[in-house]
Formats: sequence, C-alpha cells, structure tokens
Amino acid sequence: MSLVTIGTTAVLECERCLGLWLDVSSFEKVCADREQQSAVLGVASIAPTQAVRETGKVNYVPCPQCSQLMNRINFARCSGVIVDFCKGHGTWFDRDELSRIVAFIRQGGLEASRARDKAEIREERRRLWEQQAAVDSRVSTHFIRMGDDDHRLTGIASARGLLKFLLD
Repeated sequence: MSLVTIGTTAVLECERCLGLWLDVSSFEKVCADREQQSAVLGVASIAPTQAVRETGKVNYVPCPQCSQLMNRINFARCSGVIVDFCKGHGTWFDRDELSRIVAFIRQGGLEASRARDKAEIREERRRLWEQQAAVDSRVSTHFIRMGDDDHRLTGIASARGLLKFLLD
C-alpha cells in the first residue's frame, strides 16, 4: 500500500485493487467537509480502470493496523455501500466505495439516516413510557383497592414477621 493524498487527507491505497484505508479521523473529516468530498469525487473520476473480480463470496479482511478481522457494515444502515470497519482504527473502502459514500452524503442520505434514527429512538421512548405508565397504573389500582384497614393489617403482619425473625 502506498500513501496518497486526497485533498488534504492522507490515505493508504492498494495499488493492486485501488482500495483505500482511512483512519477514523480522516473518514470523519471526509464526511463533514465538502471540500474533502469534492477531492474524493475528483480523484474517483480520474482513477485508472482495472478489472475488479467479483466472486460473490464475502471475505472478511483484517485491519491494516491491528490485524483483527473487521466488521462489514452498510454505511449509515441504508446507503447500500458495504464497507469493512474496525471500530478503533478505521475503514477499508473497496474501489469506488468512498466516492459512492460521498455521493450518498451529498444527496442528503446521511441526514435522512440520522432523522430516521431519531424517529426510531422517539418511538422507542414513547413505547417504554406507555409500558411504564401501564405498570404504574396497575400498582396504583392495587393500592386503591386495598382499604386503610388492609394497609394496617398488611403492615402489622409484616412487622410481626420481622420481629419474629429478629427475636428467634
């Protein structure tokens, strides 16, 4: 692999397959900075073409830094671009995957994904709140049904049981 610069970002490129390795901070910079995105798209349009073998077989590749097998994820859970990801070190992009991700970001895909995630979180919170309200309602109903005499009897029985346990 050789060190290449895309815009102001240094990345590692495999000369054989034209894949790219970006560390975590470099990829975050590309995702957030339109100038970096333009540089990625500019490089992608002039990259030499070579035949890429598609075998249909999924290969997990090791992280170039820690050598652990990386996870394969669909970027933003909806981009359709499957990348190899090492949480601690960075992301491997097969040929043209980085430019496809930049196009996805520029078309508003990242914002749409974040909005969908926020909506899912709001829905989950609403569902949990309803479940908690139902539990609270059942507990309140139980204590409303018990009259004051029942509370006293329950308290006396509990105290008697505690005293018996302590004194025996």
